Amino acid sequence: MRKAIEKNARLLALFAIACTSVISAVHLVTKDRIKSQEENKLINTLTHIINENSYNNDIYHTCIIINDTRLSPDPEKVYLAKNNNQPVAAAITTTAPDGYNGKIKLIVAINVNGTVTGVRTLKHQETPGLGDKIEIRKNQWINTFKNKKVLNDKDPRWAVRKDGGVFDQFTGATITPRAVVKAVHKTVLYFKSQRHQLFQEVGNCQEQS
Repeated sequence: MRKAIEKNARLLALFAIACTSVISAVHLVTKDRIKSQEENKLINTLTHIINENSYNNDIYHTCIIINDTRLSPDPEKVYLAKNNNQPVAAAITTTAPDGYNGKIKLIVAINVNGTVTGVRTLKHQETPGLGDKIEIRKNQWINTFKNKKVLNDKDPRWAVRKDGGVFDQFTGATITPRAVVKAVHKTVLYFKSQRHQLFQEVGNCQEQS
């Protein structure tokens, strides 16, 4: 009787180990697949917000991690576009902390002259049908930032129309676009104050994170 119990116990233990191994393997495969999908999505985004014919470096891997509370309390990333090692533009991840339903993660591309070349929403929890118009697949509103410049931190144009600025708000949802406009504004100001230093940095976000 005891031998039978011990045998069953060993079989159960082996089964548990086998199940754990399978689950771990599936997790690793899934994790790598998700990481690869996210990488490809970001690379595609970068080609849409910075003219891919304007640079010849591997922009995804020419990346540095920055810590600056003007952008976010958390570390952000800067993807540097260069042509024959000369600065062309930078794509900076940034966070709007004051969305209607929480933080809004953005990426803002700016050329060396301080002109916005594109903005995309990376992550948000805004209300479907209202605040989610900040997504390019839902609405073209996010493209209104293209070719815009910031004169200074008091530039009155950088606000929604309801606040006297030039950017449209959404019907029934002013908080979301207001938060995005503020975030893009502060990101451009950050870039203008740090651009020379940023292009002198050497690093790789993928190795650091």
